[in-house]
Amino acid sequence: MRNLNLAGMAVCILLAAAIAGCSSGPALNQNSEPSKSAIRAAEEVGADKLPSAALYLQLAKEELNHASVLAAAGNKEKAASLLTRAQADAELAITLSHEQSEKMESAQAMERVRQLREDNQLPEK
Repeated sequence: MRNLNLAGMAVCILLAAAIAGCSSGPALNQNSEPSKSAIRAAEEVGADKLPSAALYLQLAKEELNHASVLAAAGNKEKAASLLTRAQADAELAITLSHEQSEKMESAQAMERVRQLREDNQLPEK
């Protein structure tokens, strides 16, 4: 009876190890979601319209595609690394887009100040 319990326990342990080995990590789809979201966000803020931001947005898209290829080939570690890079590049594209729009707003504000000074004939500082 004791040998039967030991054999049953050994089978359960081997089965659990086999299942754990087959599911070594989350699916690429789950891992790629933050990268995909960052790419969508970059597109929504207009990163594709600014040359500096468009470069990083394109790079993020290429990295996402390459990660899919690597994951399909079974190289999940490199795929995960590329997904992280894709997310970082997409976030950089977002930041560059915001920076450009802030520069434009600043220039417009300075122009309005200059125009108001001119209209009111105030001296420049």
